[in-house]
Amino acid sequence: MTDFMNEARSLFNYTQTMRRDFHMHPELGFHEVRTGGIVAKELEALGIEVTKGVGKTGVVGLLEGAKPGPTLLIRFDMDALPIIEDTGAEYASQTQGVMHACGHDGHTAMGLTVAKILHKHREELAGTVKFCFQPSEEGFNGEEVGGAEMMMRDGVLSGPNVDKTLSMHLWNEKPLGWVNVARGPVMAGAEQFSIKLTGKGGHGAAPHVSVDPIVAAAQIVTALQSIASRNVAPLHAAVVSVTTLHSGTAFNIIPHTAEMTGTIRTFDLSVRKTVLERFEQIVRGVAESMGCTVEIKVERVTPAVINNDAVATKVQDTARRLFPETEIDTANYLTMGAEDMAFMQEKVDGCYFFIGSNNKERHLDYGHHHPKFDFDEEALIRGTALMSAAVMDMLK
Repeated sequence: MTDFMNEARSLFNYTQTMRRDFHMHPELGFHEVRTGGIVAKELEALGIEVTKGVGKTGVVGLLEGAKPGPTLLIRFDMDALPIIEDTGAEYASQTQGVMHACGHDGHTAMGLTVAKILHKHREELAGTVKFCFQPSEEGFNGEEVGGAEMMMRDGVLSGPNVDKTLSMHLWNEKPLGWVNVARGPVMAGAEQFSIKLTGKGGHGAAPHVSVDPIVAAAQIVTALQSIASRNVAPLHAAVVSVTTLHSGTAFNIIPHTAEMTGTIRTFDLSVRKTVLERFEQIVRGVAESMGCTVEIKVERVTPAVINNDAVATKVQDTARRLFPETEIDTANYLTMGAEDMAFMQEKVDGCYFFIGSNNKERHLDYGHHHPKFDFDEEALIRGTALMSAAVMDMLK
């Protein structure tokens, strides 16, 4: 078996250099012009066929093996977040108000390194590798859909048709050395909602002649918490979070309206159905009982990420051979975080796995989306090696 750990380690300087460059020059979703340009240039330098502008700023590379076989898509997300960085790192963001606070800079760098390794071994490949460098995983960013769906609209799953997918995430909730490859659900499906309550404004000293939408909003926030605790079975999972509430202009004015937004997270389709039904009933019921009219909008952000059993089992076997000193975690490490790779895995069997990346001794253990987020770059070697080895095993 090829020593992919040694190959990944020998290319670490390249991976680290690319990662730090991307980190210093972060770009928000659908604005990854510089990042995508570098990706395209690096792939083209290897002789890989490149298509730019797939999903606005996405890049697709096609590496054909020496022998015919299936097409395997491997996805790496490129976008950053609207966060002011507070790491103090020498490679900190040079773009005010934007930072790579989720590890996508590492994902992109690993993707380019995987391309180098697989290109070296292309004579051993029976099939085609489709490198998918995706924009805007973190949200719609002003567009109708996010990056995965945008790339799918532009045909990323065809020409040639994709037979399987692989994707991964550096995971700062777990230490360096931890690897999780699970069958079944791994990341939650997400909805975003907005609620607009309309009452009757008036003077703060005369509430009896007004209809106060803030009181109705407060009751709704509290009542919604009963869905997970009283309508979902204790062994199942659901989250209903109200994350914004805006109303009012002055201390002595009862406002005319109040608006709320938030998110719903579930794994199971039957649980999702229950939660959405109860959400509608509670919001309308409470609003009407408080004398307010209500407008409700619920949009699906992503389905749940569900790993195919056969593909996940194959990656588990690869991980065990690659990391013999590590006990590979195959339990369903469920996270309520959402991931739009779910849209591709709805259409094509795939596996989404996690690479532990924190190092508490070096204070590299802040959570994803935190201003101080950073990870132990040793994880880049492990992620690169596992993705490379998994592709080779899938296309032998």
